[in-house]
Amino acid sequence: MSRQLYDLTAADGTRFSPYCWRVKLALAHKNLKYETIPWHFTDKAAIAASGQEKVPVLIDGAHVVADSQIIADYLERTYPNEETLFGDPPARALTMFVKNWAETILHPAIARIVAPDVYQRLAPQDQPYFRQTREAMFKCRLEDIKKDQQSAKEKFIATVKPLQRLLSGQRFIAGESPNWADHIVFGAMRWGTLMSAMPLLQENDVILKWMETVLSTYGLESGFPEGHQ
Repeated sequence: MSRQLYDLTAADGTRFSPYCWRVKLALAHKNLKYETIPWHFTDKAAIAASGQEKVPVLIDGAHVVADSQIIADYLERTYPNEETLFGDPPARALTMFVKNWAETILHPAIARIVAPDVYQRLAPQDQPYFRQTREAMFKCRLEDIKKDQQSAKEKFIATVKPLQRLLSGQRFIAGESPNWADHIVFGAMRWGTLMSAMPLLQENDVILKWMETVLSTYGLESGFPEGHQ
């Protein structure tokens, strides 16, 4: 298969990167088939052709594209006959607000809960890198973050209240059907729900129902994709 996606993986094969999840849903949205390549934090050489050291990296024939937003723009430009990822120009502008909210508010709220749990589930060769970079980011030890997980969860619940309210009144963030805005927030929530040792949300939470609806809209199973698509 000519289309491949380097996809961050834990030791048990769980694919947990919020940014990779965005791209996987974008590819499904564009009805494009691909193969995932499991990638670890220390596998820098495997993606050297991308000119940087992070995933997602998409190989589409002769094209090597990195960064989730750049990949989304590439897919929109390269496959214009498939359904748009962004909608009309005003909708795209609102999607960029969702992106910035997710990356500056939602991601940090989730990271404060899941960072110690992610560390425990990484392959041994990835753990030193993860500890060093995350402790520098948080300016404290992972063990200290672990002690504060319950408080972090309470802050997370407050953070997602606007999302819960929105999804109580409409099917998707984008309205009647999902688009890049849904992919962005789904990626964050998938990362959190996959990797947190404690449940982030109650079983009947509207966010969990929305996540299942996003997957089913694209004809995907809840376990997608631990291996290939």
